[in-house]
Amino acid sequence: MSDNEKSIRNAYQVAEAQDIPGWIACFTEDGTFTDQSVGVTYRGQDVGQPVIAYAEAFPDMHRELYDVYVQGDIVIVELSLNGTHTGPLQTALGVIAPTGKTIKVPCCDVFRVRDGKIESFNCYPSGTVLFAQLGVLSNLEAAATR
Repeated sequence: MSDNEKSIRNAYQVAEAQDIPGWIACFTEDGTFTDQSVGVTYRGQDVGQPVIAYAEAFPDMHRELYDVYVQGDIVIVELSLNGTHTGPLQTALGVIAPTGKTIKVPCCDVFRVRDGKIESFNCYPSGTVLFAQLGVLSNLEAAATR
C-alpha cells in the first residue's frame, strides 16, 4: 500500500470517528473539499462542514470502501455512504427532517495528495439515490410543471 493510500484510508477513519479537528488536520493549509453533488467548495476550517452535516443527519454514518486506485498523487475511491437518517439533513434546498430510513448511497471520491495531506478532495455522491432512499423523490409530480 502506498503512503498516499495510507493517508486517505486514515482520513476516512478520522471522518468515521467524527473527529472534526482531526479531519481538518488531514488537509493541506490550502486544501479544498468540493461536494460535487451541490457544487460547493469548502476551504480551511470549513472542510469540516460536510462531515458535521452528515454526522448530524446520520450519527451512525459508515463509509464502505470498495476499491481504491492510486496513480502517483491521485487516489480514487469507490465507496458507499451508509447510515440511518435520525437527524436533520442540511441541504441547499433546506432541511430534510429525519425520516428514520437507511441509506446506502454510491459515491466516488477523487483526492490529490501532497506531502501526506489532502490538497484537493472532490466528492461525487449520488444525490438522486440519496433523495430516493430518503423518500424525498416520491412526490415529483408536485415539483414538475406541465
